[in-house]
Amino acid sequence: MNATFYISSLLVVRSVTKNYQHILALAFAIKELNENPNFLPNISLGFYILNSYNLGRMTYKATLSLLSTQKKLVPNFSCDIQEKLIAIVGGILSETSANMATIFNIYKYPQEVYKKTCTGDEKLDSLPGTLFEMQMTGLSYNVYNAAYAVAHALHDIHISRSKGRKLEEEGRLDFQNVQPWQFRNLLGRIFFNNSAGDTVHFDQYGELLAGFDVTNQVTFSNGSFARVKVGRLDPQAPSSNELTLNDSQIVWHRSFNQELPLSVCNEACQPGYIKKKKEGEKFCCYDCAPCPEGMISEQKDMDACVKCPDDHYSSKDHKQCSPKITSYLSYKETLGIILSMLAAFFSLITAFVLGTFLKYKDTPIVKANNRSLTYILLISLLLCFLSSLLFIGQPGEVTCLLRQTTFGIIFSVSLSSVLAKTITVVVAFVATRPGSHMRNWVGKKMAHSIVLSGSFIQILICTLWLSTCPPFPDKDMHSLPGEIILECKEGSATMFYSVLGYLGFLSIVSFSVAFLARKLPDSFNEAKFITFSLLVFCSVWVSFVPTYLSSKGKSMVAVEIFSIMSSGAGLLGCIFFPKCYIILLKPKMNSREQLLRKL
Repeated sequence: MNATFYISSLLVVRSVTKNYQHILALAFAIKELNENPNFLPNISLGFYILNSYNLGRMTYKATLSLLSTQKKLVPNFSCDIQEKLIAIVGGILSETSANMATIFNIYKYPQEVYKKTCTGDEKLDSLPGTLFEMQMTGLSYNVYNAAYAVAHALHDIHISRSKGRKLEEEGRLDFQNVQPWQFRNLLGRIFFNNSAGDTVHFDQYGELLAGFDVTNQVTFSNGSFARVKVGRLDPQAPSSNELTLNDSQIVWHRSFNQELPLSVCNEACQPGYIKKKKEGEKFCCYDCAPCPEGMISEQKDMDACVKCPDDHYSSKDHKQCSPKITSYLSYKETLGIILSMLAAFFSLITAFVLGTFLKYKDTPIVKANNRSLTYILLISLLLCFLSSLLFIGQPGEVTCLLRQTTFGIIFSVSLSSVLAKTITVVVAFVATRPGSHMRNWVGKKMAHSIVLSGSFIQILICTLWLSTCPPFPDKDMHSLPGEIILECKEGSATMFYSVLGYLGFLSIVSFSVAFLARKLPDSFNEAKFITFSLLVFCSVWVSFVPTYLSSKGKSMVAVEIFSIMSSGAGLLGCIFFPKCYIILLKPKMNSREQLLRKL
């Protein structure tokens, strides 16, 4: 029995040259099959190719035309057709094949479908019917392979019909989800010579074992072109020599920059940067974002930065982590040396003033304002300057316990002494009035009780602080890049600011009393000097709090030392400089007659 069967194929026109190659491959495959008497005996294959134009409307029209007469589009009317339509080869696009299948499934025509395994073709999966799939890689799929697959399908259909079975009884003939190498009469059995004399055969997976020439299409100014062989792809060669390419023979189009194209959208991200995906772009297109502070990337095209350990910091280029250095206010550095020298200088000045007052203790100007309070104030100021040295050097458990508490208690003694001196001036002036009952209050007992009570409250606050949540040495690894700050933590910020708040309370009370007593007679009055000294004191500590909170590391410590020394120097200079001037440079004014003359 001789019969001619036609295979219909709908192609999508994208590039004329490429689709033309598909047509040539199909024609060549059909020709080779028809000339082989051992493959389909007494059967000749033909083909009829229609164009879908990549449009659903045209796909349906072309499909219906295969079921109609050749001159009129009348489905099911094909009495003038001599050839039999036996199978259909779908389009390269799965959407085209799916549109064809909606019609051909009704007529039970087997249809070959190319289905990409890396994408989900849900439209194809949902269609029942006589589809069989060619799940291949993009390289191995072509119309040439499809023609052989259809030929095997026809061979099976022919055998089934020769046994008296109908196509409907076969159902899908087990072609659905069947890989190419699972067809009966494997393609691996086929060996033949093409017109060029080369042996053509398939491997056990149904893939064509053939080499390819890499050609360069050179276009000339008159519109003609020539193909020049520039390389070879041989799948049977060793893996390292499968592709050979001669770059020097490639002639690029003038619109290119004469360089080999890159397979990515941008250059690799260098160390110190990470890949940042571009919204709406492919995965291979990305921006390079620098690593944030404290993180690094050591290799190219890193997806994420790596955080440095706590005791390390990232370099400026964010390529490596370097160990941090320990930082504290040391006696060996310039700032520590300067502050130490200032503390020693003010301590010596205070000691000199104290010695002067002890030497001239019996003079009227020393006696005028309670000598014992003067000595207490000078000693407390001397200790204030020396206490600033506790803030210099590496913090330890003992120094952290003594720093703030020592400073708070000593300054409370100083301010209590200033308050006692001011109140002594007021009481002494009032007691001199006729009929006054304040004379019983004049004396050392009242002044000493003010100093003791004012200091005792601060001692209670510091004792409570040390017993509940005392200061302790700590390491700050995050405030400054590249440094581990050795510092003393307050333990309780509430107790720390309670100490400062109590000092502020004493200074405000002392300032208020001194301001009210500033117009009393000069012979008994230190109130003017005390007022000015407390104004300096309050100004220093009001500016201290915001400056202290905004500083870090050794700068924070330096701010507190400077505040201690400047406020102490204000009290020392404003209260005692005028007296020392009279004692040392104007001794004639240091007499009872001179003091009484001012009344």
